[in-house]
Amino acid sequence: MDVQKRNNVNVSGHADATRTIVFAHGFGCDQSMWRFLTPAFDESYRTILFDLAGCGSSARDAYDFDKYTSLDAFANDLIDIIDTFATGPVVLVGHSVSATIGALAAVKAPEKFTALVLVGASFSFIDDGDYIGGFTRADIDELLQTLNANYLGWASASAPAIMGAPEQPDLGLEFADSLCRADPTIAAHFARSVFLSDNRAILPRITTPTLILQSSDDVLVPPSVGRYIQAHIQDSVLRVIDNIGHCPHLSAPAASIDATLAFLRDQGR
Repeated sequence: MDVQKRNNVNVSGHADATRTIVFAHGFGCDQSMWRFLTPAFDESYRTILFDLAGCGSSARDAYDFDKYTSLDAFANDLIDIIDTFATGPVVLVGHSVSATIGALAAVKAPEKFTALVLVGASFSFIDDGDYIGGFTRADIDELLQTLNANYLGWASASAPAIMGAPEQPDLGLEFADSLCRADPTIAAHFARSVFLSDNRAILPRITTPTLILQSSDDVLVPPSVGRYIQAHIQDSVLRVIDNIGHCPHLSAPAASIDATLAFLRDQGR
């Protein structure tokens, strides 16, 4: 299938820019979640937005339940998008699961990336010995059972806590609406790849300069996760934003922009 149609790819920004930045959204979201950040980059970058397979306005008939059993398939899609729409290596800004997807792609094809910005990243949600991912395996199994049994009920109830931003309740309602627009069968299937995967082993293999951007209070990603990622990626920087919630690009966009631009300036990107 045509890459643009498959992932609803949209290209904007400075048409003659020599630098390209790709924004990749998280679980249950779509590319509109980047609307507060992209204006800060449009004057200096060619900007690529897209929807993950099975999300937003991507081609639903392109979601293959056998293919998308692992995040590796989404990483291959990302590489296809870069090959089709970018003229050189890109900066990748990935939120939540797309932080992992971007990292997987950067390990597969490091020459295609000049920098990674990992927003609310977790490479494993499940506690393992000294590693504190934030959830037990029993917690995750219960979550997945709930998603299979009553995805819409879970989405409506959980969205405000995930979004956080207690002073901006409209964002929680927006996130709930985004989750509820997803196909429940696809969302429950995708969730297994998100919450059961453990991709910590790739962290030492990431050679791309990396910014880890984390909220100070995130119900899905405890502070220990950001510290773990920073300790295991060479040439990485951890920046903690004073923000409640898993989506600082929505609830604290100014701080997210400042941290990202400062990192890219330091890297000469």
